[in-house]
Amino acid sequence: MMKQHPSPPQLSQFCLRLLWLAAAAALCGCKTTSRPGARAPRTGDEIVVAGQFFHTGARVVTWMDPGGYDAYRVERRFSPLDKADWRSTSAEVKDLTSPNRYNLRREGLTDEEIERVRGGGWDLPTLQKVVDQWVIHYDVCGTSRQCFKVLHDMRGLSVHFMLDLDGTIYQTLDLKERGWHATSSNSRSVGVEIANMGAYPPGGKNPFAEWYAKDADGRTRITIPERFGDGGIRTPNFVGRPARPEPVRGVVQGRELEQYDFTPEQYDALIKLTAALCKIFPKIPCDYPRDSEGNLITRKIADEDLPNLRGVIGHYHIQTNKVDPGPAFQWDYVLDRARKLLRGGLSGMADHVSRGHLRPR
Repeated sequence: MMKQHPSPPQLSQFCLRLLWLAAAAALCGCKTTSRPGARAPRTGDEIVVAGQFFHTGARVVTWMDPGGYDAYRVERRFSPLDKADWRSTSAEVKDLTSPNRYNLRREGLTDEEIERVRGGGWDLPTLQKVVDQWVIHYDVCGTSRQCFKVLHDMRGLSVHFMLDLDGTIYQTLDLKERGWHATSSNSRSVGVEIANMGAYPPGGKNPFAEWYAKDADGRTRITIPERFGDGGIRTPNFVGRPARPEPVRGVVQGRELEQYDFTPEQYDALIKLTAALCKIFPKIPCDYPRDSEGNLITRKIADEDLPNLRGVIGHYHIQTNKVDPGPAFQWDYVLDRARKLLRGGLSGMADHVSRGHLRPR
């Protein structure tokens, strides 16, 4: 038997019915492909910017995820639960003067915009208008878990990202928030604390003997002290190794310092995060502060020049009493590769790092 096809009048009625259903769905704001209660999965590399998710290509754990670190919480994260509330905290920790560890970005906004966003109503274009700095810190805590404990439970500070030894990125706040990490740059910046024990004068007191050791084959590895347990490292059985085996010497703020390098996993994640932020925020140029000859500036920027300071900067560019991210930090390595990612290159870099083939030079 031959299959019957709709006659022209029937076909017209069918098309009209489809158009009516599509129009009704559009008017009610419905998406016919979504079901109520359907799960919208994330891939695990997203950062949160003004309530929106953006991919980075690196592993990201947000404050909303299991095992994350939540800077929105009033309670101390690492004290006994019955003493974690703000009343107990304010009595026990005198350095904490406010239950909040962040506040509202206001500089660069009109009064009308401040009123609009103060309740949480940030849109991306407004945030893009005020953010023009990406500030790099080392944490002098050794691990991101210890870093959050110091910032949140002991000092009443915050930072948007923490980057652990294994390359895991922890986001503690939406980037719309004004984190407390870089004094005069807080209102215009996004910040990251990279797990690293910091830089010290050669021959002086430092924690290197406790945190670094040599394997039998002479390779340098990071040794988290026993009092920190497993350090909260997310990768099982992870062995951290600095990208260069010996302490690196260099001059920051006019002082000679030495520091162990960051891990290849940290560099890989930071390159991807830097590329993502420079893409999301057009006012952050993917470059560091340079002198008249084009070289990296290794001291604080003069106060009169700070208002014009944009891009990827160190904590030391803002404050004379800071030297992070230190002389070991490989500025060109990070920014050259971040720029290549922005141009669509380095697609295989993560695989090389995971196999241990990549070592910064």
